[in-house]
Amino acid sequence: MMDALSVVSQLRDLASEPQNREAIVQDQGCLPGLVLFLDHKNPDVLFATLQTLRYLAELTPNISTMKNELGMMVSLENLMEREDISVDVTALAKEVFGILSAPPRPAPRSPERKKKSQFFLNSSNKKAKSVTLHIQGLDSTDQRSLCEEALLKVRGVISFTFQMASKRCTVRIRSDLPTESLASAIAATKVLSAQQVVRNEAGEEVFLPLNSSGVEVQQNAALPDYLPEEESPQAEADRAISRTAAKEDASGGWLNAAAGFLSKTFYW
Repeated sequence: MMDALSVVSQLRDLASEPQNREAIVQDQGCLPGLVLFLDHKNPDVLFATLQTLRYLAELTPNISTMKNELGMMVSLENLMEREDISVDVTALAKEVFGILSAPPRPAPRSPERKKKSQFFLNSSNKKAKSVTLHIQGLDSTDQRSLCEEALLKVRGVISFTFQMASKRCTVRIRSDLPTESLASAIAATKVLSAQQVVRNEAGEEVFLPLNSSGVEVQQNAALPDYLPEEESPQAEADRAISRTAAKEDASGGWLNAAAGFLSKTFYW
């Protein structure tokens, strides 16, 4: 079973990969579901939904489809005018509304299109990569909190998603950040250790040892603007993204599960 926050959080992670953006917008269930999420009571769901829409709007051909989606512009305007939600949400709503309502530009790489929101951390990290870690000792929510604190301190970590059932964590990082830095930060907890999950030539998953000793870890001076939301325990099952390949095929797998959830929840 999925809940709204886990669905939109995973959909946002999928949308952060440029190759998935067209498939998400073309899917019959995802875009209408995101519009409905713009009216959700949970502010975390609202912010994650807006982040997802901001990613999707990075692909210029998506803009017209998104703008014409029933209820999209009205819902964004409502968020912009609300006074009972955070300024982060209203500011991002204004940015998305501005992008969708702007006249089409013949040159998609104009300077204005390169301007990024301070609330949209991932958009400034075009050269990013995803790493899947198997974390020994990841057996409870307390240990997950330790791991979260360790990863948040590493400069270059963009986002992460846990799959508690398989003791894994998918981490999106800057391409210039050594994977060993993640292992070193996790090892510093004294109770957790990490190995990288990769696929060999036969397509089988194997664990790659990571040298965590003697690796200098650059730390954030403060917490980043975007923090991963709490996931429901039920969402931490096999439906969660467990490897990069899942993002390379957005038309199947997890995206279909998310669309199915949206359809069952909102359509009869």
